[in-house]
Amino acid sequence: MPLQTPIQTTGEQRIKEDIVRFATRCYERGLLVAGDGNLSVRVGENRLIATPSAVSKGWMTPEMMCVVDLAGNALEPSEYKVSSEWPMHRIIYENRPDIHAVCHAHPPHATAFSVAGLSLSKAILSEVVLTLGCVPLAAYGTPSTRELTDAIEPFLQYHDALLMANHGAVAYGTTIEQAFNKLETLEHTCKISFLARNLGNENTIPDRAIPKLFEIRERNGVMPFEARAGQACGIGERETVGRSDGETVTLTRDELAELLAQSVQLFRA
Repeated sequence: MPLQTPIQTTGEQRIKEDIVRFATRCYERGLLVAGDGNLSVRVGENRLIATPSAVSKGWMTPEMMCVVDLAGNALEPSEYKVSSEWPMHRIIYENRPDIHAVCHAHPPHATAFSVAGLSLSKAILSEVVLTLGCVPLAAYGTPSTRELTDAIEPFLQYHDALLMANHGAVAYGTTIEQAFNKLETLEHTCKISFLARNLGNENTIPDRAIPKLFEIRERNGVMPFEARAGQACGIGERETVGRSDGETVTLTRDELAELLAQSVQLFRA
């Protein structure tokens, strides 16, 4: 697929400064520590700027950034090497021509979800449905290997953030600021979910309200209509039908449609 609206290379110094700024923000907010995590920005068809390997994200300078091609080969001489987790960035860029920035980190609450084997699959905050939808949990894959890229690739088309089992989280967007914001939103939501569960109850947004949120995000160009069925977690796939005895029956849309069809047939008979 052709690359969409690539960033021009004339602003590469500014891009390096932006990467350092958001990497430092990740470090200061505890989304990563020491040499953890990596960020990158696509600045051309086959030209990218990425954080260096084994360097604390809280102590980097723009001069340390690595300029590489999609395969991870250096395009400019440097004493630093791109992260060994570069294949994760590459698979995202290859699958999403609309994406120009990737932010991978180990946020404590989001990573705790991944260690516990939990996805962020419930519609608990309208803002999250509008910006991320659900965030699935990809199966464990050894970092820097094909296992990891194979695990995340099925989710890339309709998800802008992922949890990776026993590893961490990755978010991506059209800019490094957008990628960071999605990662921060993911961590904040996992924290809220954790607190709500410990308080003993995690209420979800009513199913009848979900289509309205879908319409808003589609109207604003956040996600395409296809994401309604394409997202892995199934937010909004169930309809709730009230019963006269006060109980509630939850059905899928297909089950509800079949029930209505049977009712029509009985009425005609």
